[in-house]
Amino acid sequence: MKKSLSLLLALCLCALSLFGCAASPEDSITVYNWEDYIDPEAIDLFEEETGIHVNYVRFTTNEEMYIKLERGGASYDVAFPSDYMIERMIANDMLTPLDHEKLPNLANNAQWLQDPAYDPGCAYSAPYMWGTVGILYNTAVTGGPIDSWGAMWDVKYKKNVLMMDSVRDSLGVTLCYLGYDLNTRDSAQLEAAKQKLLEQKESGVLLAYGVDEIKDKLVGGEAALGLVWSGDAMTSMALNEDLAYCVPKEGSNVWADGMVIPKGSKNVDGAHAFIDFMMRPEIAAMNSEYIGYSTPNTGALEILGEDYLSDPTFNPPQDVLDRCSFFHDVSDAAKLYNDIWIEITAN
Repeated sequence: MKKSLSLLLALCLCALSLFGCAASPEDSITVYNWEDYIDPEAIDLFEEETGIHVNYVRFTTNEEMYIKLERGGASYDVAFPSDYMIERMIANDMLTPLDHEKLPNLANNAQWLQDPAYDPGCAYSAPYMWGTVGILYNTAVTGGPIDSWGAMWDVKYKKNVLMMDSVRDSLGVTLCYLGYDLNTRDSAQLEAAKQKLLEQKESGVLLAYGVDEIKDKLVGGEAALGLVWSGDAMTSMALNEDLAYCVPKEGSNVWADGMVIPKGSKNVDGAHAFIDFMMRPEIAAMNSEYIGYSTPNTGALEILGEDYLSDPTFNPPQDVLDRCSFFHDVSDAAKLYNDIWIEITAN
């Protein structure tokens, strides 16, 4: 697959070179993206075709990204926030409206993300990847499949559970486990979730909080269960045959990440060119195959083929999606969430 994609891309670039480059070599853009969330070859191909140099900067959580952009968004030309953070950034006038005439490949995205609730009409964001949040677990330790968030609190997995160092993800799945809305502002429900996460620490079940290192520890057999995004699960299961992934029966988060142009970008045209390039079917397929996350790009899915479409982690069935919800912006309760998270992660 990788070789065939590379050949296809090479032919496309060859044809494009006949018409010359769209930008001068001194042009550059700064891209702010998650760790391990793009195929480096895709950046090389973009630079080769356009002559636009990409300064690539990484972040690990939406909250980290938001703070950085809030303090100096003009330093970045393209960023990759998640749905609820896009919603917040729109509300706070932090994004440049997209010029759809410069984004012909926007039409390649699935219908359900052509008009998302967090950004009606994709006015400020273009879909990049999507997925679920669930449990990656070692079947050699669990002795078989698991299907409940309760496993993350089971004392038989003492010092064997990894949680995300992310307030929305860890607090959100705990709310689901308790039967509450993962976007709740109810102080009593949030207090109950806080106590549940403190119980996980005090019982000795929790090994650590982390983000990208969770998948590495599970692949290496250093933990039994971890809270992960579905794409990290895909990558990990390919490296360790004992690993499996589930979206628990109590429900979870389904999410979508988008590409946006922060207000104050110094190269808006270059940013549009980069976003449109990432939505080409062959590039979207390359990125999806490399990082393991689900692409909303219908043309890319045709390239990836049945092996990907039939994988329930990559392409979850409808009954799984029916018990999942999107995060929404809860900035009106930000202090409550942040105070709770500080208490949970202290010490």
